[in-house]
Amino acid sequence: MPTISPTLAATIDKVTKRLLPFLLLMYVLAFLDRANVGFAKKAFQADTGISDAAFALGASIFFLGYALFEVPSNLIMHRVGAKIWMARIMITWGLISAAMMFAHNEITFYVLRVLLGIAEAGFFPGVILYLTYWFPSFARGRAMGLFYFGAPLAFIFGSPLSGLLLEFQGLGGLHGWQWMFLIEGLLASIVGVFAYFYLDNKPKDAKWLSGEEKAVLDQALANEDSAKQAHGPRGTLAALKNGRVLYFSLIYLIIQMSVYGVVFYLPSQVAGLLGTNVGFTVGLVTAIPWICAMVATYFLPRWSDRTGERRLFAGGILVVCAIGIAASVASNSPALSLIALCFAAAGFISVQPIFWTLPTGYLGGVAAAGGIALINSLGNVGGFIAPNVKTWAEATFASTSAGLYLLAITTLIGAVLVFALAAVGIGRETRAAEASGR
Repeated sequence: MPTISPTLAATIDKVTKRLLPFLLLMYVLAFLDRANVGFAKKAFQADTGISDAAFALGASIFFLGYALFEVPSNLIMHRVGAKIWMARIMITWGLISAAMMFAHNEITFYVLRVLLGIAEAGFFPGVILYLTYWFPSFARGRAMGLFYFGAPLAFIFGSPLSGLLLEFQGLGGLHGWQWMFLIEGLLASIVGVFAYFYLDNKPKDAKWLSGEEKAVLDQALANEDSAKQAHGPRGTLAALKNGRVLYFSLIYLIIQMSVYGVVFYLPSQVAGLLGTNVGFTVGLVTAIPWICAMVATYFLPRWSDRTGERRLFAGGILVVCAIGIAASVASNSPALSLIALCFAAAGFISVQPIFWTLPTGYLGGVAAAGGIALINSLGNVGGFIAPNVKTWAEATFASTSAGLYLLAITTLIGAVLVFALAAVGIGRETRAAEASGR
């Protein structure tokens, strides 16, 4: 492959240092506000009387509103720019997340979870699209890997924080779970205000880049986009109907099933291994798998960038993830179960930035705005399916392990689908786009 010019390499490093830390902070808060309901589960159910089935529905119904509004949200961001739209998303989702402190019955719980999904819709595909405006494909795996630090960081620091806030029980006449929703939600809104002043829409708007840096980066991105246009769909409607985009959506749905099938129940699972209630101690132990995930997410996307081999990396990681999910319930040893959860968490977090290099190496222009949103939208339906399928399997087979075994099987199916991408030439076209952007 052609050598990257020193000026382009230096510019990409400069963009990385400027944008990734703030985007990472945004993702930490997004993931925390999405998944902190798992920490509140036991105390929330005890105080409200909500059943396990109702909790599973409420936890997962978030993804229905999220999925419905993803594509419109990303198209709006493509038109008005990330500066305004990302700020709007964060401020509204933070306020709704804080309002979860008023969820005292099933109906209120369902309504707020749907509204939270609608408010947050577009954040994640918006960031993925935003990264395509700043990073050529050959450097995007590393950039997305750094962005994906947000998920493990949300649990490394957010797990103890959520556990600690739950212990504020009775302070000011509020339950601990009310304090958790209130504080973590308002943090997101505050960062949303800062996002408006900090983010720039595209390299040409960045006052912190020199004229030469803007030119070399714009040229690399333009060359890459021309290669994408030669292979991929050219308009929004064409992207939404494209068979390969739908195939990517199915793969991402399966990945998200493994993610949220574990995430929503990980605190409860760790509490069961330790024989204690969810609190600060469980929060600390729960952080261990996410430390492993962060290490894997640092190294594996960079390795895939160097080799240019995305498909085999992603498929192999999903196989390891499936084994980890199954082994976490198969072992009778708490220590071995925790080690298995470490492999599972490392797998389903690190595979995602590598996965996203495939569709973003295929889609360009407005087709990227619609296509990326559709993949994330349909994929996140997996977040709705997983808790309900897990609950169904446990009830049907009268086993608390059945749900995770089923999710391990679906993860293996996802690995097979990734390996099969070679049959439609996706890996070859992604490498061609990367070469043109260097």
